Formats: sequence, structure tokens, C-alpha cells
Amino acid sequence: MEGVLRPLSVVGGALIVTLVVGWLADHVLRRVDARHPETPLWNLLRRCRLPLQVVLCTALLRGSFRSAGVLEKHADAVGQVLTLVLIGACAWLLVRVAVAIVEASYARYAARAADAARVRRVRTQVTLIQRVVTAAVCVVAVAAMLLTFPAMRTAGVSVLASAGLIGIVAGVAAQSTLANLFAGLQIAFGDIVRIGDTVVVDGEWGRVEEITLTYLVVTTWDERRITMPVSYFTSRPFENWSRSNPRMTGTVFLHLDHSAPMDLMRDRLYEILRGLPEWDGRSWSLVVTDTTPSTIQVRALVTAKDADDIWTLRCVVRERLIEWLRREHPYALPRINTAPAPGLEQAPDRRQAPPTAEDIGPGPGTT
Repeated sequence: MEGVLRPLSVVGGALIVTLVVGWLADHVLRRVDARHPETPLWNLLRRCRLPLQVVLCTALLRGSFRSAGVLEKHADAVGQVLTLVLIGACAWLLVRVAVAIVEASYARYAARAADAARVRRVRTQVTLIQRVVTAAVCVVAVAAMLLTFPAMRTAGVSVLASAGLIGIVAGVAAQSTLANLFAGLQIAFGDIVRIGDTVVVDGEWGRVEEITLTYLVVTTWDERRITMPVSYFTSRPFENWSRSNPRMTGTVFLHLDHSAPMDLMRDRLYEILRGLPEWDGRSWSLVVTDTTPSTIQVRALVTAKDADDIWTLRCVVRERLIEWLRREHPYALPRINTAPAPGLEQAPDRRQAPPTAEDIGPGPGTT
């Protein structure tokens, strides 16, 4: 009977203590969050409840499983497994706490900041910091797990002795990976490109959706995802339409007849812009930029607060100007002239046959 009650008491006691501590921690965090709603830290820390319970339960079992008298022949193996689980759970808890602190700091900064570009920059840095911290904690946890094996501790001296050679070989073999890693850090803290920026890469227009230490994801206007190595943005030129200021200037080109009423078109363009919410009111103009024997090129210049609005504004202005010309001034649209020019019927016909000798008469010196 004792052989059954002792294991049950050890395991049951560990589970009961774990559940009670987890409930108390969650209850305390809930009350603190209710008293301080201005910071999301306490609510985010509630995500740490599960890893905290795993750490606590594993630690209790690791310290008391030998007294349970179970699997005495395999006590070392059980202890090794519990140690590995404990290290992994501690790493999980540490990552959750770090992420909660970083996200809470970013949320408070974003709520107070007025500069959208600065907020995107901080968001990019925070995202990459979270990934770096997670990677570092995982590496340390794996190293700690490996060091729990006696064979790994014995081989530690030889590993350290050959670390220089291994580092050189790994650096040469993973040259592109390391280049992307350092490029990711340069993007995060060099403010080259940020999450939410509007960019043009390889002729594709899109918005930066995700930045990692090795690659960057751009979402195009037609909802495609372009995945590119981050080293591309540190080694090649690209367009960033929202780096310092998202405001943009757009142009609309029209090919019209030489008789197009330019003054009336300027008035009409201003009326169109005043009725469009996409126009930010900064600037506008309508000028003739080029001419050909059959048409003139008219450029309408408009401004908007970002790339999305400038695209919509250009499309609407182009559509409404053409509709107005077609309805009010159809003669201003390009056409092929088939009628003779004015005054041509009064001009002499230079295409008639050359005069004959009888028309010219006798020349000088003849009788």
C-alpha cells in the first residue's frame, strides 16, 4: 500500500501546488491589470502562466521523485529527462517574459508617439530584438542541455581547442547566411526599411509585411507575397516611398488635340480636386509638356498624403477629365484630320501638269 500511496502523494502534491500557484499568479496579475489599465504589461504577463506551471511542476518532481521509490533502477535516466524538461521550460518562460516586456514597452510608446514613421521604425527594431533574444535563449538552453551529459563535458576541452578552425570553416560555409544576419541587424538599427513602408523592388510595388534576421516579405497590391533576402536592401538600390514622409506627388498625362481649351481644363481640374478627399490640398497644376504634329501632351500634377491615395487620385482625375472633354469639348480629343485645311481651296493647284511649248511661245532668237 505504501508503494502506491507514496508515488501518488509525490505526483499529486506537485500537481496541486502547480495548479494553486498558477491560479494565484493569474489572479494577482488580473487584479494588477485592472488597477493599472494604462500599461498592457500585466495582461501580457498572463501568457507566462503555462510555462511557469511547467517549470514549477518539473522542479518539484525533479527534487522529490527519488523519495517516491518509483523506477529506482532508472533513477538517473528519469532525473536526466526531468533536468532537460526543466531547462527547456525555463527557456520558454524567459522568452515569454522578455516578449511581454518588449511588447508592453512598444505599445506604450506607440500610444504616445505622433510620428507614424518613427513608430514603424521602433516596431521593426522591436520585432528583430524579440527574434534575437529568442534565438539567444534557445542557443543557451540547448548548450545547457548538452552539458548535462557527461560525455559532452568530457569532450568540452577538445571542442574548445578546435573552435577556431570550426569557426573559420563555418564562416566560409555560411557566408551568405551571416551576410543576411548582419544585414537584418543593419536594417533594424539603420532605419533603411521598416515594417509598413511602401517600397518598389524589381519593378514590384508593395508594402513591407515582415522583417526577420534573414529575409523580408513584401505584400504587393494584388496580395502576392515576395520573399527577398535582407541583404538585397543593403546592397542594391530600391525605392522607399514612405521612409521619412509618406506624402507623394503624382502625374496624369493626356494626349489631346491642339485646340484643347487649356484654361477651362485648369478650372475643371481644380473643381475635381476640391471634391476628392484623397487630395491633400498641397499643390496642383496643368501644363502642356510636349507637342507633336498631331497632338499635345498635357500633364496634370496632383498631391496626396500617401501612395494609396495618390494612385486613387490619379485614376479619378484621368477618368473625369476625359469624360468632361468627351461631353463638353469633343473637338479636344485626338483625331485624324481628313478634311482640307482652311484656305486650301483658294490656293493655286501646284499639282497641275508642266506647261507645253505652245503655252510658252517662241523663245528668244527665233523668227
